[in-house]
Amino acid sequence: MSEQLHQRLFDELERLPLIDPHTHINPHAAASTTLADILGYHYYTELAHSAGLPREQIEEPGLEPRELVGRLAPFLDHLDNTVQVSWLVEMCREFFGFDGDRIGAANWESVYDAALETMALEDWENTVLEKSALEQVYLTNDFDDPLDGFDTSRYVPCLRTDDLVFHLDRQTTRERFEKSTGVALSDSSSLRTGLAVLFEHFTSHGARACAISLPPDFTPEKPDSVAADAALSRIDGDTEWTCDEATAVSRMVFWTLSQACADFDLPFDLMIGVNRRVYPDGVFQGQDLFDKRTSLKQYGELFSAFPGVTFPVSVLSSTSNQELVSYSWIFPNVVTNGHWWYSNIPAYIETDCRSRLQAVPRHKQIG
Repeated sequence: MSEQLHQRLFDELERLPLIDPHTHINPHAAASTTLADILGYHYYTELAHSAGLPREQIEEPGLEPRELVGRLAPFLDHLDNTVQVSWLVEMCREFFGFDGDRIGAANWESVYDAALETMALEDWENTVLEKSALEQVYLTNDFDDPLDGFDTSRYVPCLRTDDLVFHLDRQTTRERFEKSTGVALSDSSSLRTGLAVLFEHFTSHGARACAISLPPDFTPEKPDSVAADAALSRIDGDTEWTCDEATAVSRMVFWTLSQACADFDLPFDLMIGVNRRVYPDGVFQGQDLFDKRTSLKQYGELFSAFPGVTFPVSVLSSTSNQELVSYSWIFPNVVTNGHWWYSNIPAYIETDCRSRLQAVPRHKQIG
C-alpha cells in the first residue's frame, strides 16, 4: 500500500463517528480526574507489575493518585516498546500538550500537572468525547443497577450477566436478584419471571445489549429443567453445589437469558474463552488469561436455537479468530466483535481484520 493511499484511508476513517461497544466506564463520573485514572488502568498496572513493580506498591490502601503515578512512571522506561505506552504518549500529546517522545521517571511530574489542569476544566468530559469522535459509549451494568442519574443516550446501558449465570450459589447474588426484581429465586419458573423483570427494567432505560464473559469449558445446551430445579430447590445461604448441579443451573440461566434476548430483541454479546484467576497474585484485573481449549463448536446449538438473536462474539486469541470468521461466514446471527483484551495488539488486529474483511459480510463486523 502506498503512503498516499494509506493516508487517504486513514483520513476517511478519521471522519467516522465512533460507538464504543464495550467499556467499564462509570457514567456518573465518566471523565478522568488525574493521570492516575489512566495509568492506574490494568493495561498499565499489569505491565508495570510484569516489569518488576510489586503489586503491594500498586494497590497499597490509601495511596494518593500522584504517588501511584510516581511509582509507576519509572517502569515506563522498560515499557516504551509496547503499544500501550504509545497510546499513553499519544493521549498526553493530544489532550495535555505533551511534546516529548517518552514519559518516565524524568518528566512524569510535569505531565501529571498538565493533565490535572486540563482535567479540572468544566468541559473536560465533552472535550474527550468530541475530540475522540465518540457518539455513544456502551456500559457494563450489573443486573441490579438502578440505571438512574445519567444520559442513557450517550452512556448506553448493557446488562452484564456473569453473576447470574455463574454465581447463583452465592447468597448475596440471590439477595440482589430478589431486591431488584421482587422475585425470590426457587426454581426455573421464578428465574424466568425475575429475568423478565430485569429485561423490562433495562430496556425501559435504553439498554441495547446483554453481555457475558465465558470460560473455555462452558458449553451452552438446551437445559435439563429437572436437574436445574433440583439444584435450585436446595439453595440455602452460600450453597455448595456439585459440579453437575452448578452446570445444570448455569445452562438453565444462560438459555433463559438467550430466550429473553429473543423476546426483548436484544443482541447477546459473548466474550468467549477467559480463565479467571490464573495468576491470583496479579494486580486487579491482571489475573485472567486464555488457553486454546476454546471452540465455537460448543456454541453451534445455541446459534441454531436462537436464529433471531444476534450474537456479537469476541475471542481472546488470534488463534481463535479464524474459527470466529468461519462461524460469522456461515451463521447469519454471528457477528465478529472487536479485538478483546489480549488480542488488542496491532500485530494481531491487522491479521485478524484482514481475514474478517475478506470473508465476512461487511455489515456483520464490529470494530
